[in-house]
Amino acid sequence: QVQLVESGGGLVQAGGSLRLSCAASGSIFGINVMNWYRQAPGKERELVAASSSGGDTYYADSVKGRFTISRDNAKNALYLQMNSLKPEDTAMYCCAARSGGSYSDGPDWWGQGTLGTVAS
Repeated sequence: QVQLVESGGGLVQAGGSLRLSCAASGSIFGINVMNWYRQAPGKERELVAASSSGGDTYYADSVKGRFTISRDNAKNALYLQMNSLKPEDTAMYCCAARSGGSYSDGPDWWGQGTLGTVAS
């Protein structure tokens, strides 16, 4: 079992930045892919960014060039640097992890989420 705990959400003005963190614990040796998802009010959950243990990354078109996903395997941590934020980036951001497969497969484990709010 893997536990994921997010932090770093908050309120920021449009154009500002937030850095989200996800701390993984438990049976982390089996983790391959780690993702950030988000769900805005009234919208479906979407995959924002993904990182594989091999170094491959994925970004949704809506965040390319603004968001950066990174991993610190020594600290068992995942990060999401979000720059040039827009009001439409307001959402609950959740960290997720998977033991195999690819980022397009459903995660095995989920965090509780951290809320990011961007004011116009």
